[in-house]
Amino acid sequence: MRFDLVTIFPRLCDGPLGEGIVRRAIERGVVDVQVHDLRDYTTDRHRSVDDVSYGGGPGMVFKPEPLFRAVDAIRAGGDVDAVILTSPQGRRFTQREAERLAGLRRVVLLCGRYEGVDDRVRSGLATEELSIGDYVLSGGELPALVIVDAVVRLLPGAVGDDASVDADSFSRGLLDYPHFTRPAEFRGLRVPDVLLSGNHADIRRWRARESLARTLALRPDLLPSAELDDEERELLRALMDERGAEHGRD
Repeated sequence: MRFDLVTIFPRLCDGPLGEGIVRRAIERGVVDVQVHDLRDYTTDRHRSVDDVSYGGGPGMVFKPEPLFRAVDAIRAGGDVDAVILTSPQGRRFTQREAERLAGLRRVVLLCGRYEGVDDRVRSGLATEELSIGDYVLSGGELPALVIVDAVVRLLPGAVGDDASVDADSFSRGLLDYPHFTRPAEFRGLRVPDVLLSGNHADIRRWRARESLARTLALRPDLLPSAELDDEERELLRALMDERGAEHGRD
């Protein structure tokens, strides 16, 4: 798979791409990530990428020409499956979106700045828009890097233990169960006895219950679309009955 990031701050991408799972995936040839300086696709001597907004208003707006030229140059090097503009009005980026993108071969990520981008980029160049959340950032580089990180870890060979990816939070629509390591007791806080029992069936059931309990308490909105097996549905019913009984005593 290949990502092409278009930005006016290419060095901002160096750290996240040069560490951890993404760096190892690049070194192993699992993914190729190319960062393009948008200013390389300008034609004036000032290398201008922005201008004032028609109709007035605060802030500067990315001009369409450099972005179109950048994507044209990228497409000249091979087929592109998606041109994604990170945008507050975009579809929410979720684990399901990451899984979808992991099935593509080449993705371009356009990193906006300032007040925004000329709307002709949205309507005539980007094939889709994605948002990583309802808050304001200084630019699109961090959202683009979040998308790259979330997708890369899903690619075969990117993570040493594929089972750990399968068990990640949101992989089936649930939050992860609690994790513990040595020592068994620390400052009066003890690891649950079931995890020390060596009984793998009990441990598996405990983890399933805790994952459901945590999701029910913190993110109940995830449960209607979660992928549950028969045992998990039974555990969830029991948890909801317990919760109803507790509320009834309040």
